[in-house]
Amino acid sequence: MIPETLQINAYDHGATMYRKPSPDSQQTFFFSLEDTLDRRRPLFILAGAIDWDVFEQALGKLYHPSFGRPCKPIRLMVGLLILKQLRNLSDESVVEQWGENAYYQYFCGNTEFTPCAPCEASELVHFRKRIGEAGAELILKESIRVNGEDGKEKDVVADTTVQEKNITFPTEAKLARKIIAKCGGIAVKEGLGVRQTYTRTLKRLSLEGRFRSHPRNWKKARKADDKVKRIGGRLVRELMRELPAESHWHSDLAFYEKVLGQKKGDKDKCYSLHEREVHCIAKGKEHKKYEFGSKLSFLKTKTTGVIVGALDVRNAYDGNTLAAALDQSERLTGARPERATGDRGYRGPTEIGGTVIQAPGKFKDAVTGYRRRRMKKDFRRRAAIEPVIGHTKSDHRLGRNFLKGVVGDAVNGMLAAAAFNFKRMMNKWRSAVSLFADLFLRLFSANPACHYACAA
Repeated sequence: MIPETLQINAYDHGATMYRKPSPDSQQTFFFSLEDTLDRRRPLFILAGAIDWDVFEQALGKLYHPSFGRPCKPIRLMVGLLILKQLRNLSDESVVEQWGENAYYQYFCGNTEFTPCAPCEASELVHFRKRIGEAGAELILKESIRVNGEDGKEKDVVADTTVQEKNITFPTEAKLARKIIAKCGGIAVKEGLGVRQTYTRTLKRLSLEGRFRSHPRNWKKARKADDKVKRIGGRLVRELMRELPAESHWHSDLAFYEKVLGQKKGDKDKCYSLHEREVHCIAKGKEHKKYEFGSKLSFLKTKTTGVIVGALDVRNAYDGNTLAAALDQSERLTGARPERATGDRGYRGPTEIGGTVIQAPGKFKDAVTGYRRRRMKKDFRRRAAIEPVIGHTKSDHRLGRNFLKGVVGDAVNGMLAAAAFNFKRMMNKWRSAVSLFADLFLRLFSANPACHYACAA
């Protein structure tokens, strides 16, 4: 079923015409990629398991039917997005490796080997913006379908994790220095002559801010940081006076003024100038007190380990994220989970929309001994979601999010979950192929008649 959200604002990303590739327009070669590649490779099998027509029908509506230059094939763009997350590559790397890897080209729908880049790396950026969250959710839905009956389990496990944004560790002095550099750039672009650039002063303050952890230096370093903030405020106010009232820079300058006026205990603080929606999230980790990014809610099947939900929830309390996560899981799998097990952060409601919620805590007297043992077993099984989240972070680009904005957070989380599901099936196919080869070798070595048959 085509999501309704994909049919809204279909032509907002430039005039690009969609033209469905026809079999008659493709050349026929004596040796195609399908004939020359090893059919036992998991990536080869995955190319045949994915229903590419689903993406053609749904995402084709996002292009103009008869106006603009012809777009790149949808299977090519979707395949590049999957390969990027599957192999933990950047946009530039996956485009470069596509021209060197025949299996990548077959996966993306090529019939012959093409020793050149399929598109510019920026095309992936435009395609992600075009499909948005609904398109990424469609890819996640297809990854669940590829896993077959394993993705239809009724019991799920819930947990949240932080998707860190690609920003440096924020400090007040660091943000102030960036604001000073931004103000200098605005003055140059508008041709304004500021009274002082503070170049030599900032260099001296940088030297005074060194070795701030030493007891003798912390007071001098703090005074240097305060001076940097005051300099930033002077430049911001000077530009606001000099620029005309209709200038588009006033919104940015107002934002810079707000950042410079932040206090330690303020809410809705800004931690980055180019990623203004970043949150500071404390997860209670000993090695990392704070993480800067957004929170993701994961749902995984209890026994089989298929990710059936990956929802960006910004910085909400864990217990408040479960209702939306269960709704997403119902959209992806077609059935609502019967039981969801979480950690102590999900304590509170015992039922949400017909789904029973289990969380560790003190058992009530009315709970039977059998029910207690069953719940304890489920709580132990809940810990299996932790390595799943770890794999998505280390192997599928969830550990550091390079995509911009709130939409980038949601898209990256769902694509990482889809890559994990695809990789799970590829590992199963690889194990099946190796098991079959091992059994054949054992049979060949145990039966002498096979030697004579092969020799003949």
